[in-house]
Amino acid sequence: MANVEEYRGARIVIRNTDGRCIHSRYCVLNNPSVFVPNAPGAWIQPDAAAAETAIAVIEKCPSGALSYVPLDGTAPEQPPGVNTVRVWENGPLAFHAELDVAGDKSSFRATLCRCGKSFNKPYCDGMHGKSGFQATGEPAGQESEPLAVRGGVLKVTPTENGPLQVDGPLEVCAASGRTIARGTETWLCRCGHSQEKPFCDGSHKAAGFTAPGA
Repeated sequence: MANVEEYRGARIVIRNTDGRCIHSRYCVLNNPSVFVPNAPGAWIQPDAAAAETAIAVIEKCPSGALSYVPLDGTAPEQPPGVNTVRVWENGPLAFHAELDVAGDKSSFRATLCRCGKSFNKPYCDGMHGKSGFQATGEPAGQESEPLAVRGGVLKVTPTENGPLQVDGPLEVCAASGRTIARGTETWLCRCGHSQEKPFCDGSHKAAGFTAPGA
């Protein structure tokens, strides 16, 4: 089980889940008063800015490493109205939904490995950069009809030695936000070898990809 650090303020508790951060630096660039790395003492200072300001940044953390618990009656984070996965250029798959990732329901946000090299599968650990993984964040779109239901639980199941099986309404989006495809059952490459990225084309078999399933 992942280690969760807690930083308590007057109005919120900010949580940081160890091993989930992908160092996108969204937090430290957008609220350097609250999120202060490489500084003496705790690197998260919940009372250094208004709670609403900190919450706005936390809810944009793509990996879901950051979360919060309100202490003053403020509403907790809510799932999005539309489930999405965004394809990052040369990087991971960034999900935003009411997620169930191999039984982990702790966050509405997660970045999952698609290069096949992460040591923290199914989550991204930054190995795409170290391994020189290359894959466009703007793949060609597919014809798809708008979904009747666009939100709700999204179950992501890593299959043994194979792709991510995603069950539930999902819009697959390019890095720019353009919709690539829509569906209720989606198979996404996580071996890094598919010729139809971000979708699985069976290349994991020929590549000898190995990874545990859920």
